[in-house]
Amino acid sequence: MILTEHITGLILAGGRAQRMGGIDKGLIPFHQKPLIEATLTRLKPQVGSVLINANRNITKYAGYGYPVIMDETPDFSGPLAGFSVGLKACTTPYLMTSPCDSPLLPTDLAAKLATELERGDYQLVYASSQEADGKVWAQPVFCLMRTDLQDSLDAFLQKGDLKIDRWFKELKSSTVIFDDARAFANINTPEELQSLEAASA
Repeated sequence: MILTEHITGLILAGGRAQRMGGIDKGLIPFHQKPLIEATLTRLKPQVGSVLINANRNITKYAGYGYPVIMDETPDFSGPLAGFSVGLKACTTPYLMTSPCDSPLLPTDLAAKLATELERGDYQLVYASSQEADGKVWAQPVFCLMRTDLQDSLDAFLQKGDLKIDRWFKELKSSTVIFDDARAFANINTPEELQSLEAASA
């Protein structure tokens, strides 16, 4: 059985946030507090330890009291670059990832992903969300993986590929469908920030 203390949570705050005018998304106010605080509040009870992947404002992120790790690749290479440094820094058997800009992430994310990982003896399990109309969307940046995937990911990145779904296809992977699509809502524009604040007031 995968216990909470077997999982390290990795918050991905290393992006460029171009659609938000380049401001650091994790530090945008959400209900008067930086977005990353809402993510931390939901993630912390689900994991044994926390890492933050950031490429800017390192001192501010370090102020939360968790190790801050930077991408080893230049140019904001996307979530897989964060996964890579997260796997290197992780000291537990499992790593669970979440972006810094999804403040309503499921409080049972780790439990459900861990159950599926064990059920099928998978290497990686990611979340999917189901819309009201029944449409299912993959949410690949919310995933639980075994930390022995470091070599596989490094080899994939060395090919110059950054597509997250392509790496997943190389693994024994599965998904868990969550029926609250809003739980995975992320903030890419000021308008999305306003509507998510209103919806979670």
